[in-house]
Amino acid sequence: MIASSSAPAPRDGARADCIRVMVVDDSVVIRGLLSRWVEADPALELVASHRNGKLAVDDIERSNPDVVVLDIEMPEMDGLTALPLMLRKKRDLVVVMASTLTRRNAEVSLRALSLGAQDYVPKPESTSEVTTSIDFRRELIDKVKALGQRRRGSSAAGGRMMRAQTAAGRTASQTPASAAPAGYTRLAAGAAAQAAAPAIRTRAYSSARPRIVAIGSSTGGPQALQQLFTDIGTAIREVPVVVTQHMPPTFTAILAEHIAKAAMRPAKEADNGEVLKPGHIYVAPGGLHMIVDKDGGQVVARLTDAPPVNFCKPAVDPLFDSVAKVYGSATLAVVLTGMGHDGAAGVRTIAAGGGSVIAQDEATSVVWGMPGAAAQTGMCCEILPITRIGPKISGLLNGGPR
Repeated sequence: MIASSSAPAPRDGARADCIRVMVVDDSVVIRGLLSRWVEADPALELVASHRNGKLAVDDIERSNPDVVVLDIEMPEMDGLTALPLMLRKKRDLVVVMASTLTRRNAEVSLRALSLGAQDYVPKPESTSEVTTSIDFRRELIDKVKALGQRRRGSSAAGGRMMRAQTAAGRTASQTPASAAPAGYTRLAAGAAAQAAAPAIRTRAYSSARPRIVAIGSSTGGPQALQQLFTDIGTAIREVPVVVTQHMPPTFTAILAEHIAKAAMRPAKEADNGEVLKPGHIYVAPGGLHMIVDKDGGQVVARLTDAPPVNFCKPAVDPLFDSVAKVYGSATLAVVLTGMGHDGAAGVRTIAAGGGSVIAQDEATSVVWGMPGAAAQTGMCCEILPITRIGPKISGLLNGGPR
């Protein structure tokens, strides 16, 4: 059944700082359910709901949402077609794709990430499952809030920077040219715009050359992994790489295919018991934890159906813990963008074993949850923007300076 679009009236008592949400789905049942979930959260405000992409695109400027939850398969205009049109109208719009777990939808969702969507949420197969799925509701609302808050924070920071630059410019214009060193205005603006933040403690890299690279990521991870593996190039030819990305089944198989193209190295979902080979990339399958283990004189991947860790399956902590146990000081781990704190406990384990950890910085993370939690342990060796992580890994693997 297809229902007409609706533009809800402002909620009584809605605050100006609420995250403004638009829901776009052709199913009247799903659209109504997601809308009620949004309305039930005091941090969110439902500003519109639409049955197809065209109506949503036409309404972006009027409704002015912070976040759009966008279905993929819809009549008249589907989500993938609507996405770039929405972003053209509002460049800082956060779009979360919502799709069922088919291979086609998984491929479209990952394609949407490359076109500017921030994240995706896999919908259960049937309407009844959507209605009863506590995990789906939690994941959807958590992502909308985290990404919406990030967008609001970025906008506010941009405004503060502009005001600081204006103030710094006025100060500089009042300073005699002979007394103002080159770059004064820029430096003053930067100082005024950024409040002094407590320094994050780091530790020295291990003196041992890495024999494995272990990577953990979540929200924003597919984009970050694409960048990282493009930058690493052939540097991983002598070590295996293991990756845990928070993703459901089907998605992880397609992610591995994308990684293989970016790295120009073999990449696949790991099989239980397979020997880890140098130059190969192994991705934890959705719905299973991946760890590494010794089997005689070889290191193998193990897949386990243990309970979720940090609400995640696969989770990063079990992988990091196992890598530290097998490789010790020859471990090199990376924590990329993602919600929550998965991986932070594993970072401590790796550091205790003498290994090295790099965390992605806040500026280039879609959400600085996981890498932020890792950084706050004080056990990371560096906190780097995503464009510098690949080259750093390459340098470490090639015996470069630490």
